[in-house]
Amino acid sequence: MAGVRAGGALAVDGAVSRLMGKSEDDPQSDFARSEAQRFAAELGRLKGTYVKIGQMLALFGEHFLPPVLVDALRDLSDQTEPLHWDALESFVRGSLGARFDELDIDPEAIAAASLAQVHLAQVRATGEWICIKVQYPGLASMIDSDFDAVIKMLVLARWVKSGRDLDHWMKSLRSHLHNEIDYHREALLTEEMGQRVAGLSASGVSYKVPQLHRDYCTGVVLAMEFIEGYSVVDTSIQGLSQQRRNDLGKAMLELFFYELYDWGTLQTDPNFGNYLLQLDDRRKREGNDQLALLDFGSVLDCSDEFLFHLRHTIAASQRQDEPAIVEGLIGLGCLQPDASDEARHMFADFCVHLLEPLRPVAELPAEYLNADGEYCWGRSRLMRRAGKQAAVSAASRHFTTPSRDFALIARKLTGVFNFIAVLDAQFNACDMIESHIAAWQERESRGRT
Repeated sequence: MAGVRAGGALAVDGAVSRLMGKSEDDPQSDFARSEAQRFAAELGRLKGTYVKIGQMLALFGEHFLPPVLVDALRDLSDQTEPLHWDALESFVRGSLGARFDELDIDPEAIAAASLAQVHLAQVRATGEWICIKVQYPGLASMIDSDFDAVIKMLVLARWVKSGRDLDHWMKSLRSHLHNEIDYHREALLTEEMGQRVAGLSASGVSYKVPQLHRDYCTGVVLAMEFIEGYSVVDTSIQGLSQQRRNDLGKAMLELFFYELYDWGTLQTDPNFGNYLLQLDDRRKREGNDQLALLDFGSVLDCSDEFLFHLRHTIAASQRQDEPAIVEGLIGLGCLQPDASDEARHMFADFCVHLLEPLRPVAELPAEYLNADGEYCWGRSRLMRRAGKQAAVSAASRHFTTPSRDFALIARKLTGVFNFIAVLDAQFNACDMIESHIAAWQERESRGRT
């Protein structure tokens, strides 16, 4: 009904626009904006998977949805009211069986989102406090039907047109959401990441992944070590020395490069809630700080071919080699081989612009440098500038809808850069990326010989 109502209303709005000599396809009209907000509110009212699907559309929908709808969907809050423990207790007990009685679970949730909520629990035998992440009952059986309902709503509301591109994207998003509720997969990925970062540090900052408590993990419950720390947006973080904020920013960026160049798997959810900062004495100018990584439900396993083209595109962007950038973008499916010269230049220019902080010092914009010639990530407002350029590109007749994997990488990169900007870190990253590129190219060279 929400789709039918919006579709009929937008049809009337289109007719009025034509009578007034305006384009019937104007996606920015006040009426379209109002209907987009109403549509998003309807998803919010339905809650559960509908909210999660709406959030995913907000993240990726800019490639196939009108801007006003994407803006409205971004207002969907991931912070939902938790279910009362009475509604979950029998579900958790049924999942854990006899192990349920080994835990004293706090009935008050410490966090809640659209797909799960988190409770503290104490292991009776040891007194240790752990976290249990409980998936809402029945999600696995509802995802496909809820996705079908949202697609029908979008089509009936005339926000999208049925076709191959829509089918491909919705199939990708559906698969992505199934991965997010696959707790067996998430448990394995959590352990793998813990092994990778063990003993690893960058700029004096070490990494921490909470250990799983396998005895209490099931297909709908994840039990893990309880970790305390600060969110990057906590006001206490701004009280740290500039050096320590710089080091934390470098550690986040280095982690991304390890994922991309060494491991081939990337955690693609940029939510700040997926990271905690465990701090040494905050009065120190330099400290032994730790970056804790909390959630591995949204992890992308990249194919070798995709990784090659992505790494190739980044290396070419560092050299501002437009033909090589275009070659990489074609390999990633973001440009067609027969794309016009205008399209090639537009997309290559966007890549160079997006990777601005990674340029050699002499090529960094002077207005975003401090007195020591270091890039000021917060002052640069890079993501806002890149977003405007992306909107222009998407509106172009040359625009080609990127693959889901590329969109996930762009989402990840945006999250990393925003994390560093919130720290108000000031440092240059050219040497860091160039060392990873050089190591990759050396491996490629050995592989060819």
